[in-house]
Amino acid sequence: MEHPGGGGAGLGGGNVPAFLTKLWTLVEDPDTDTLICWSPSGTSFHVFDQGRFSKEVLPKFFKHNNMASFIRQLNMYGFRKVVHIEQGGLLKPERDDTEFQHPFFIKGQEYLLENIKRKVSAVRQEEVKLSADEVNKILNDVQLMKGKQETIDSRIIAMKHENEALWREVASLRQKHAQQQKVVNKLIQFLVSLVQTNRILGVKRKIPLMLNDSSSRKKNVQHLDKTT
Repeated sequence: MEHPGGGGAGLGGGNVPAFLTKLWTLVEDPDTDTLICWSPSGTSFHVFDQGRFSKEVLPKFFKHNNMASFIRQLNMYGFRKVVHIEQGGLLKPERDDTEFQHPFFIKGQEYLLENIKRKVSAVRQEEVKLSADEVNKILNDVQLMKGKQETIDSRIIAMKHENEALWREVASLRQKHAQQQKVVNKLIQFLVSLVQTNRILGVKRKIPLMLNDSSSRKKNVQHLDKTT
């Protein structure tokens, strides 16, 4: 049964994605029946000779000529490849024939296209909800990290100030040490010079004493000679 006011009305609605609109036009177009057309039952469509189809048909309706991309989009909208089974074995088509089916993609009932939705849309909505929760959690974690970072920054600044104070103290101690070292060196030089001076004075004092001793000895010898 056709939807009232069918025909192109369904395709003109804003609820039908562009991919489905182009796909419907492709299947409906009698000029492309040799490469893509409805099945006799009208509940599926066939793609013949994928090589020619991708080169001759796809570029006219899409911005690519990639058959794998076309099939991937079909899968995203819930289309399934039809596999015929007879007597427990797979039928081998005589030519390159691939059949696709979707419960809302039916010949003469284009109004059903509005019911075809991308499978990933619901998943994305769930992902958005999950990501929103995750974002809130991340924001909370970031706030905690920010607080910890500020605490660390304040500690680093305090340590930097303490370090600067220690360096100033070290510099002051080095300066005092250098000054004290100069004083010590001067004291050592003074003591050395004092010791050297005392030694010289001690030698000079001994020389007159030795001279006096020798002269007295001579006088005693002369006196003894006179008495004898």
